Amino acid sequence: MAVHGRPTPQPNIGSDDGPRFKDVAPDEYTNADANPYVMGHRTYGPTCLPASEAQQQRGKWAERFGQEAQLHVEVGSGNGIFLAEHARRNPQWNVLGIELRYKRVVLCAKKIDTLKLKNALICRYNAYYLDDLFLEGSLSGIYVHHPDPWSKTRHEKNRLISRWFLADCARFLKPGGWLRMKSDHRDNIARVEGLLAHDSEGNPLPPLPLAITGRSEDVTTGLAPWPDDIETNFQAKFRKKSEPVYAIGLIRT
Repeated sequence: MAVHGRPTPQPNIGSDDGPRFKDVAPDEYTNADANPYVMGHRTYGPTCLPASEAQQQRGKWAERFGQEAQLHVEVGSGNGIFLAEHARRNPQWNVLGIELRYKRVVLCAKKIDTLKLKNALICRYNAYYLDDLFLEGSLSGIYVHHPDPWSKTRHEKNRLISRWFLADCARFLKPGGWLRMKSDHRDNIARVEGLLAHDSEGNPLPPLPLAITGRSEDVTTGLAPWPDDIETNFQAKFRKKSEPVYAIGLIRT
């Protein structure tokens, strides 16, 4: 079923179409010198999951982590600073990072292994297709940090902060699970409230079962709308430039 705002039609999960995100298979990649991380992320080791392997974990993440625990997911893990620190502070949780860029996936894996974290993994995947990875009501926390703002109106279909993404978060989160977002682009945060009951053009839609628990106009100078905030790489850069980073927290009702 197509979801409004996504860049491509979405086939039903479990249909003959198979997984929605198609990774480049090893035998399809003919120019290994162009980006060594394409093959490197496949051969890195158990901390790093290529897309084809991540798809196989749907409904079985606890087995992969080796412990029955809450599953927390960071969408867009970048260089892994938040991912690794979040897992280090919370060994009782399973922490999974999702990142699309090959090099960043490997950088995340290296941080996880440097800290010898047993409760953290990184996988290469596209956030448009989280249905491939998770069952409904299976996540306890979702974290989104500094997504591309796609600030021009014609780029609406490319924006991660969208009605369809919030609807996905509502489906995958358990009741009481949280969604936490930080961004240096204020509109990324400001538009969340409107999208809870409207589409991107302001047309009314059934309200999503997500409630705002707090907002911050600048987490670099004040408190985040949740305890024990972890400074991201971009957050540190904007703090040093005395520029704000905005945040919003929501809970699955």
